[in-house]
Amino acid sequence: MVKKLNFILLAVLIFISIYLIFNGYMIGAFASKENFEVYIKQYGLLAPLIFILFQIVQVLVPLIPSFIGYAGGVALFGMWEGFFYNYIGITLGSILAFLLARRLGRNFVTSVVDETSYSKYLNWINKKKSFPIALFIVILLPFAPDDILCYLSGLTKISFRKFTWIIIFAKPWCILGYCLIFSGII
Repeated sequence: MVKKLNFILLAVLIFISIYLIFNGYMIGAFASKENFEVYIKQYGLLAPLIFILFQIVQVLVPLIPSFIGYAGGVALFGMWEGFFYNYIGITLGSILAFLLARRLGRNFVTSVVDETSYSKYLNWINKKKSFPIALFIVILLPFAPDDILCYLSGLTKISFRKFTWIIIFAKPWCILGYCLIFSGII
């Protein structure tokens, strides 16, 4: 019963996400930071939730540049709230990408990640003697292929718990850096 309820909830969230992203794409919401702000603000009190959902989907479907979300979060909610909402959305999206890869396997991952990136980063992962440490360091860095690495991590032997802790502790620093830049502090 719990699995069925979780599946239904996930299906509803995916449907809502697809609708919001498709609708946003059709009206040009992702063409600029300003358009994105207008699109999210129209949801009023639900704007933070919609924004977090957007960031989750942005990780799962890496077609929308992440800087739009980072910049939009800061512009919409201010430096600290923007950081918080970015962090929650990106963290949940990263964990969900890992779980989807773990559950659905290589065929699913190669349907999301292009074959060149898949081979390149899987080769990098396989060369690392201590993949969790390497993953932690890479997740700390800006411009890292985080989304791809989250999917590929789900295909490795790293435990869900270890992966989650890496994301929770490494990801906020990169997001904080972007938020500081977009807020004009740096």
